[in-house]
Amino acid sequence: MRPATAAARAMGKHVEKVHGVVPPIFPSVSYERHSDGTYPGGHSYSRDQNPSFDQVEAVLAELDGGADALVFASGMAAATTIFEVLPAGTHVVAPQHMYWTIRLWMERLCNAGRITLDFIDQTDTDLLKSRLHGNANEIVWLETPSNPLGIITDINACAEIAHAAGATVVADGTLATPVLCKPLELGADIVLHSATKQLNGHTDVLAGALVTAGETDLWQRIRTDRGYRGAVLGPFESWLLLRGMRTLFLRVRASADSALKVAEAMQEEEQVSEVLYPGLPEHPGHGIAASQMNGGFGFVVSIRVRGGARATRRVADSVELFTQATSLGGVESLIEHRAGIEGDTTQVPDDLLRLSIGIEDPRDLIEDLQRALRA
Repeated sequence: MRPATAAARAMGKHVEKVHGVVPPIFPSVSYERHSDGTYPGGHSYSRDQNPSFDQVEAVLAELDGGADALVFASGMAAATTIFEVLPAGTHVVAPQHMYWTIRLWMERLCNAGRITLDFIDQTDTDLLKSRLHGNANEIVWLETPSNPLGIITDINACAEIAHAAGATVVADGTLATPVLCKPLELGADIVLHSATKQLNGHTDVLAGALVTAGETDLWQRIRTDRGYRGAVLGPFESWLLLRGMRTLFLRVRASADSALKVAEAMQEEEQVSEVLYPGLPEHPGHGIAASQMNGGFGFVVSIRVRGGARATRRVADSVELFTQATSLGGVESLIEHRAGIEGDTTQVPDDLLRLSIGIEDPRDLIEDLQRALRA
């Protein structure tokens, strides 16, 4: 099956003797064991495995082209589990501009002496090469497109440099999803998804996922740690995530098409000083994005408003269709003044609004923004 079909059919799996077209929920925590200690159903306890998240993991691995996948209770649970299993003193090279909460977590571990850390401009591949120490205990963390600045990193080029130095590459693919970009095929070793976002797509599930290119020792440690710490997704949440993923290709393509239309329209607005969206030919990462993304450039558009933070907040307060809210990737469009949310530690300009484009008619979204900007 092609990826869109695999997602829509949940890979065609069904429960024997029932043959329902909708995957069921398996709420059981414990499973029957034979007198010889074996488990006839292949499951022992839901902190380690459950048929509900077995199926969503199989679909995720198929979509990302990976060897295996694991779902977690949140995107942060997935990200932090990686760091929990790294040897003390592991060197991490991360992007200068990235998802704020993961950046704070990295800084916390660095300040505690758990890891050493470099934040760099990863579009400068020579700089990346110079910062790697050349040992196996190194992680190169990528995020492309970045949240919320839309910076594009050349995954293939960074992966080649990292692997030459013996490092492991983790790529945050949240803003692209497997529909638009497959980091594992470009050389990444592990891809991270905040499945709360567009993978689920309905703003009603908190979930995260990791997908691996191969069964490595690091991956086995991640799997074991997830079970020990109980950072798994619940059966109902797994079912909701799988339900959302069945319309993934339709939603991602629709929102990406609308995002491009919104970005193009915002370029014409006098009150907008800059539009940050990799689908625009003027974007500095457009060429690389076009080569490693397929079928669109994502659903997040950021705009910078003339007049500073005060004017920017007034625009956010003046929209009627967009909802002011944290998060992104749902069917509804959201707007947020990120610097105001992130506070003193932010790397985001105070005149920036992050737009998460949903599946509404883009003409309505554009008119709503135009009214707010011109007011």
